[in-house]
Amino acid sequence: MSQATSTRYRTLNWRSHNDALRKRGSLTVWFDPAMVWHAEPSGKRGEQAIYSNAAIQACLTIKVLFGLPLRQTTGFVASLLAERRADDSHDRRDLPQGAPHGFQPAVEKRGRKCLIGRTKGGMNTKLHAVTDSLGRPIRFFMSAGQVSDYVGARAMMGGLPLADWLIADRGYDADWFRDALEDKGIRACIPGRKSRDKPVRYDKRRYKRRNRIEIMFGRLKD
Repeated sequence: MSQATSTRYRTLNWRSHNDALRKRGSLTVWFDPAMVWHAEPSGKRGEQAIYSNAAIQACLTIKVLFGLPLRQTTGFVASLLAERRADDSHDRRDLPQGAPHGFQPAVEKRGRKCLIGRTKGGMNTKLHAVTDSLGRPIRFFMSAGQVSDYVGARAMMGGLPLADWLIADRGYDADWFRDALEDKGIRACIPGRKSRDKPVRYDKRRYKRRNRIEIMFGRLKD
């Protein structure tokens, strides 16, 4: 019995084949033209924020997506902005090259810096995040360290995705927040504050999944 001969294929369209391989490795990043990169003046006393929450969210999303350290993310985003400078006459300011820790520039000559507030542990900044069930970031909101978590909760409420549950730590425990989640059809898995007169019941087994958010924050700090 004769053995079947294997079929051999030859590539004849080498030019198209090479072009297809190059396009497979190409990268296109789209930025919303309406996105404002620099923060508007708050009208309050004290240091003003330089970058908007949308800009910080976009940069941190790129950081998590590509697994980049903060300084490399700064250079990567600056290179993307440099590519669009020719077509965008409005946003001509890139991220500063000497910004320490990525998106928290030091105080410039103009006297502006990012949101930093005094806490028990010193000067600090709070970063509120909304993630999906796998811990992938969806939205960020930054506030000064002394600002209450309720401010971040109220700011993120309008951008919550459709979900059955929301897991958060006890810093977000508030009756109005629970009622707002219930109006959206979302069940809250939030432990109650220690100052409550009556303890709040919550799904302790489900609450353990919050470690995915902690892992996401750990990657941001790397």
